[in-house]
Amino acid sequence: MDKDRIAGSAQDFAGKVESTVGDMAGDAKTQAEGRAREAAGTVQNLYGQAKDAARDATDAAVGYAKDAYENSGDTVRSSQKAIAKTVQENPLGALLVAGGIGFALALLMTRPPRRPPSRWRYYG
Repeated sequence: MDKDRIAGSAQDFAGKVESTVGDMAGDAKTQAEGRAREAAGTVQNLYGQAKDAARDATDAAVGYAKDAYENSGDTVRSSQKAIAKTVQENPLGALLVAGGIGFALALLMTRPPRRPPSRWRYYG
């Protein structure tokens, strides 16, 4: 729990007490100050909650990244085994897929020949 949440809750409670005292005494100034303190405490409490949520989200993201890093070797090995099994079961299909990928890469890497620049002719 964040210190802003604790301070905000305390300030909110103090504002409610001050507002109630102002209501009982019939003092509008004390009542208004209590409501202002209550609002400030609520804002500070919400700020603390937002900080806690951001901290929790960051911790969760770090945990997911660590898990992904630790398990990445297992994932690569299992995918290599799956690909090898597929190639062994269907070598012609694998050859056709590899050829298609190579053809597509060749088309992407070649570019059309450059046209010579148009020449300006002066007739005069």
